[in-house]
Amino acid sequence: MSGRDLFCPPRRIRRGATLTLVFAGVLVAGAATGSFPEAGQPNRKPAFGPAATATTPHEDVQKAAAEAAADGKSPMEAAERAVSRSGDRWGAVYSEGEYQEFQEALDGKYTGVGLWARREQDGRIEVTRVQPGSPADRAGIRKGDRLTSVDGSKVDGRPVTDVVALLRGDADDAAAGTTVTLGLERGTRAWSEKLRRASLSTDSVSVSRLPGGVTVIKIAAFTKGSGDAVRAAVRQAPADAGIILDLRGNSGGLVTEAVETSSAFLDGGLVATYDVDGAQRSLHADPGGATARPLVALVDGGTMSAAEMLTGALQDRGRAVVIGSRTFGKGSIQMPTRLPGGSVAELTVGHYRTPLGHSVDGRGITPDLDVGQADGQAAVERAETVLGGLGDAD
Repeated sequence: MSGRDLFCPPRRIRRGATLTLVFAGVLVAGAATGSFPEAGQPNRKPAFGPAATATTPHEDVQKAAAEAAADGKSPMEAAERAVSRSGDRWGAVYSEGEYQEFQEALDGKYTGVGLWARREQDGRIEVTRVQPGSPADRAGIRKGDRLTSVDGSKVDGRPVTDVVALLRGDADDAAAGTTVTLGLERGTRAWSEKLRRASLSTDSVSVSRLPGGVTVIKIAAFTKGSGDAVRAAVRQAPADAGIILDLRGNSGGLVTEAVETSSAFLDGGLVATYDVDGAQRSLHADPGGATARPLVALVDGGTMSAAEMLTGALQDRGRAVVIGSRTFGKGSIQMPTRLPGGSVAELTVGHYRTPLGHSVDGRGITPDLDVGQADGQAAVERAETVLGGLGDAD
């Protein structure tokens, strides 16, 4: 596995399920956890093996897996039982295929058909977006179409996460080139489409401009290259208007990309501190960020992990006004270790804190201006109003 600094690995919710991620609007299913680089090496992912498994929980899980393998039993099932007994809320075990799929997602890649979907109040599953050039796009599927079945399984009333798991197939078997048959409806027309899954790429950073000139930078997840994309967006933004950094629904990603994003707005300095097995570490922004631009960060209950780390840094250092609702509260640190048979265990080894020493885990971040359950556009409008005041103050 190639080196990465994982802040937010997937959380497995049951055997056979695909990775529990939601990255860049690519629905893969569920909630996210997190992990930090190895102690003493803040820009590298911890190596698999003894260096990453010094904690007792890791040793216990490895021992359980090894004993199961020696007895001819499933190492992965034994490891899952050990993790369950540990009481680690974010601890999880993944198959080799599941973990590889997660790494690809962090690179902004996934295997699928290119559909975004949501469940309506009546339980129907509606297509909300089709990725241009994807298998779904080539088949003529459009936004607003109703998805009724996947490979013969009815989807009405089912959670979207289950539907997406069916669309993507099992992470160990559903590679690019495998097929999936969708039942669809559009008005009075009902039909089926047999699609071939493909390797697709996503853009986790999108940029738009409001009529008054304010630039909105939406980060869906911190995948590879997101920090550079944010820097480019800041450079291209009008000099006389503010920036809205939209982190709503951002479940985390690569810690290096979150730190790189902070460097777009800070002139160096502390981003976060964290501990790994009691050893204290810190993360710092690079100097030279655009510190003079008025900045508002939008957050909600889906803002997690690395996105909370970034929010906390901007808030604590007085760089941004945070608007929205309380964030999720995922501030614990997981590290991976390889198990017999190729599976991977992720167990909690520590927690991170904001520059002023605030713990996020279980608490989340309280916005400076709470807009409650305001819809997306209302929150943006409030952010634009606040930016106008910040500009007047300057």
